[in-house]
Amino acid sequence: MSGLLLYVSDVSPYRSPSGHQTVAGVHQSLGSAARAFEEIGRLCGLAFLEVTRASDATDELLRSARVLVLFTIGETPWSLEQRLVIEERVTSGRLGLVGVHAATDSAYDWPAFGDLIGARFDGHPVTGDLPIQVVDPDHLATAHLPNPWRFKEELYLFRELSPDARVLLGVEFGTPAEDGAVATLPISWCIERGPLRTFYTVLGHFITAYEDGTYLQHLRGAVEWVLQNSPA
Repeated sequence: MSGLLLYVSDVSPYRSPSGHQTVAGVHQSLGSAARAFEEIGRLCGLAFLEVTRASDATDELLRSARVLVLFTIGETPWSLEQRLVIEERVTSGRLGLVGVHAATDSAYDWPAFGDLIGARFDGHPVTGDLPIQVVDPDHLATAHLPNPWRFKEELYLFRELSPDARVLLGVEFGTPAEDGAVATLPISWCIERGPLRTFYTVLGHFITAYEDGTYLQHLRGAVEWVLQNSPA
């Protein structure tokens, strides 16, 4: 094995500006996602470790990891030291970052996280069999997909989408404009800034997703892509 895929599935409360805490929802697919990323890590030549609390992702683990996969929700309690390690290693290209589903709905008191992951969660108005459009078929995570791709999922809305996010998948939403165009809501993207590589996908809410080989290849492509700039 050459390096580590570290999977963090921390579920923490939300905190309001007044300090009031609200319990975050627990996704039943967290364990299924862990098993999927363990296999993906093996196929990519990486050891695997899951931590269910951010505090267990020690500085030593974060410094030894080549890929950090986040399926987090709520106000993830990253320490200042952890944040600095993640920011430095992701920015330098030594740590690839992959966010799954609720990762954009976490770590609100960490300003740099939104910039790294690419956007902030802003609600999910619809759940159902989505007609996903392959916006960019020239990516390792999307090249194998049919277009459109029907997939059962929560449709997330986002705010503060990074202007340099390369949108890979989207869903047409709303009524057509006068010219017939329909707005496409992004649901998966990647970011490349020099050696930095991060990837995010909305997909993965339901356990059944992890029984779908097409979806698993989407995740494997994400991991392989963020590894491309990472020194072995």
